[in-house]
Amino acid sequence: MDNAAMARAIELAIENVRFGRGGPFGAVVVKDGRVIASGTNQVTSSNDPTAHAEIIAIRAACADLGEFQLDGCDLYTTCEPCPMCLGAIYWARIGRVFFGGTAADAAAVGFDDALIYEQLEMPFNQRKIPFTQMMREEALACFEEWKIKADRVDY
Repeated sequence: MDNAAMARAIELAIENVRFGRGGPFGAVVVKDGRVIASGTNQVTSSNDPTAHAEIIAIRAACADLGEFQLDGCDLYTTCEPCPMCLGAIYWARIGRVFFGGTAADAAAVGFDDALIYEQLEMPFNQRKIPFTQMMREEALACFEEWKIKADRVDY
């Protein structure tokens, strides 16, 4: 654990709110004891619903390292990651995550991810946003192409 890294994430989040750049979230990625990237929530300032602090930090860390996976890296974030960020953390293969507030803390000030978790448990046809599967057999051709690609990079 690195208190300085978490303190930096918190500082970034507070500055983000004070200067009107976005929501109260900050994140830093650390590798070998060195901060290699940071991010703040930029959803409203960039009109990008995926611009969460963790996503911004992961993208910057990957760019810095020239890799699409962050093996050996730790993520320090001011709040328990939402479902989207959690997915990105696993895809990036981050080693450890340290977080400040909980999802319940975020919900208490208007950031509530409970709907997403509930929707994931529901059948496709009962979700708030309808999901309809179509052309499955044709779509499987994409996977067939992937399987036979000799120079593919697995991830």
